[in-house]
Amino acid sequence: MSFDAIVIGSGMSGGFAAKELCERGLKVLVLERGKKIDPATDYTDHLMPWEFPLNNRVPEDEVARDYPVQSQCYAFSQATKQYWAKDSEQPYSTPEGKPFSWIRGDHLGGRSIMWGRQSYRLSEIDLTANARDGHGVDWPIRYADLAPWYDHVETFIGVAGSNEGLEQLPDGKFLPAFALNDAEQQFKAAVEDKFPGRKVISGRTANLSVAQPQHEELGRTSCQNRSICERGCRFGAMHSSLTASLPAAERTGNLTIVTDAIVHSLVHDPKTGRITAVKVIDAKTNEGRTYAAKIFFLNASTIGTAQILLNSASEANPRGLANGSDQVGRNLMDHLYGLATVAMFPGPQDSYYKGRRPTGLYIPRFRNVTEDADGYVRGYGYQGGISRAGWKQGAMTPGAVGADIRQNASRLGPWMAFIAGFGEVLPNPDNRITLHATRKDKWGIPIPHIEYAIGKNEQTMIKQILADGKAMLEAAGGKVVAQADASATPGLGIHEMGTARMGRDPKTSVLNGFNQAHEVPNLFVTDGAAMTSSGCQNPSLTYMALSARAAHHAVEFLKSGKL
Repeated sequence: MSFDAIVIGSGMSGGFAAKELCERGLKVLVLERGKKIDPATDYTDHLMPWEFPLNNRVPEDEVARDYPVQSQCYAFSQATKQYWAKDSEQPYSTPEGKPFSWIRGDHLGGRSIMWGRQSYRLSEIDLTANARDGHGVDWPIRYADLAPWYDHVETFIGVAGSNEGLEQLPDGKFLPAFALNDAEQQFKAAVEDKFPGRKVISGRTANLSVAQPQHEELGRTSCQNRSICERGCRFGAMHSSLTASLPAAERTGNLTIVTDAIVHSLVHDPKTGRITAVKVIDAKTNEGRTYAAKIFFLNASTIGTAQILLNSASEANPRGLANGSDQVGRNLMDHLYGLATVAMFPGPQDSYYKGRRPTGLYIPRFRNVTEDADGYVRGYGYQGGISRAGWKQGAMTPGAVGADIRQNASRLGPWMAFIAGFGEVLPNPDNRITLHATRKDKWGIPIPHIEYAIGKNEQTMIKQILADGKAMLEAAGGKVVAQADASATPGLGIHEMGTARMGRDPKTSVLNGFNQAHEVPNLFVTDGAAMTSSGCQNPSLTYMALSARAAHHAVEFLKSGKL
């Protein structure tokens, strides 16, 4: 069977690219290295807590053997274990003393099943930052180029949020926001009163607060507020490739999916300068196959995409495909993460809240926007929430029965506030992916070697993230009881990006303003690898907007005979 387009990867960006290409009439093959899963049979969101063995924990010996890295993710548990790549089977390497935790899915839909769903647009401030302060290279696009595609993506996936009129966090096409609870409203009022340049808003999340007709057509319904999103959502209330993008692509009749397909390399014809095919190894049988198409979208995730391009080296491309600039694999970025401050909070004592939410509060960036920074460029935002403790402990008091349980459970504990900073990391060519010189995986492919460290700018920023977090909680009446003293291990932000960056000059970048490889016109990269800078916002929404925009232009190029 012949294809017009091949999409490598079925996660957040790959799923969306496939949808867009199929809806524009192309016959599309999606190649996924992980296993096939079906929401109807493989999701675990219908199971009760007591139905999981070991209190939903994975045995320590199994973790040590198979999941030493993946288990560091907050969403790893017995309920989700089947989604994660086994570190024992898919190794990578890092230099001694420079860890990087690469969190990976191993199934159709990728990390779009387990993602945190926070959905924020980049702003003009972000897209001009490199040019303004001289770090990295200039983005070849501006906010006006992305804005209609953000609209397009938000309308399809469904993002609950509020319009705030902030320059650094553009508004969007939102469903009704999930309301802040009474204590969070109190915190919001205090922060905005005492720090006039700061805002506290409901976290913008890709959960359907109210399903719209276009969502219901795909079998999606409104969020049930269960807060177990990482198990997969059979209601389709959270956006994922499996319950939104891929079903939309399938209903066109133009989609073919092949799972257990380990992409080895891309086949390049030096005479035409184009890719002709992709080499694949069957994950189960080790059988080799080749698939041909007219255009190729590489969405294997930031590190996986770099690995494939580097492993596609040839006599004509000795440093790897599309790598005349020597920028493939370089400029790896992951947000500063884990910079949390926890406080007892004097919330209303006669108030509680009902149910759960799929999001919390968000404090958009203010440093180097409405307030100066102390010795660093760029900035950070905060995610968190305020909840009330105590009722579970009261209900489980030893010896309590009947009326005692009811009485104890009514004695609510204190409000506890938690906010954590997500900081921007600057592009640095020394933070990079290379292929290991001697080690190969079980399919004979050189494993990625990840070298990464944060710099002076990030170290300085960390201090102010923690200081500002403490100051806001204390200004609102909170008593800080715990605070991180350093950023979490790089990679655990799960926002890795930048290894095949967009740019204006082929000598210093891999992709042009359409996410098209400068040197290979029928190759498009629209996952995190394409990012030229990181901003401090969760990046998945931007990946999808870039994917939709690139797919549109790829089809136009194809129809006009340019490809």
